[in-house]
Amino acid sequence: MSQRFNSRFLRFGKYAVHAASITVRFMCFAHMYNRHVAEISLCMGPSMLPTFNMTGDIILADHISGYFSEPEIGDVVVCISPHAPGRAVLKRVVGTPRDSVCFDVTEKERKYVNVPDGHLWLSGDNMSNSNDSRTYGPVPMGLLRGRVVARLWPEFQILRNPLKQVSLTEYFK
Repeated sequence: MSQRFNSRFLRFGKYAVHAASITVRFMCFAHMYNRHVAEISLCMGPSMLPTFNMTGDIILADHISGYFSEPEIGDVVVCISPHAPGRAVLKRVVGTPRDSVCFDVTEKERKYVNVPDGHLWLSGDNMSNSNDSRTYGPVPMGLLRGRVVARLWPEFQILRNPLKQVSLTEYFK
């Protein structure tokens, strides 16, 4: 009886070690994928209304494109919050390095700020209820985690940059 118990225990032990090994490998793969390839994340808060809902939107952020190209004005990005480093924020790029951007378009008297090299000026779509670059200034590109490429839930939508580049000659016609 004891020999039969030992053989069952050994078979179970081998199975448990194998299952644990597969689980650890999967978790390592998932972590590396989430960190370096793409991230699926829950979007919460009013700062990006009406583009995203206050709660419940699940987004897909691409991490790879940041290695090959810089963010463009109009892109929605995920970055680490300069005020709370443990949190990620979702904002729209309003200014890239060496751009001159309006500090706050909601104020009557407009002030302009130059975005330094290696930084971005970020803003929420709901400017009346957003902590963004108006609060914490230009955001270093090192805090950027990825560019949002799609909303996965509640309604699937590929996000495209809504802004159209206009030349100065077109603008002053």
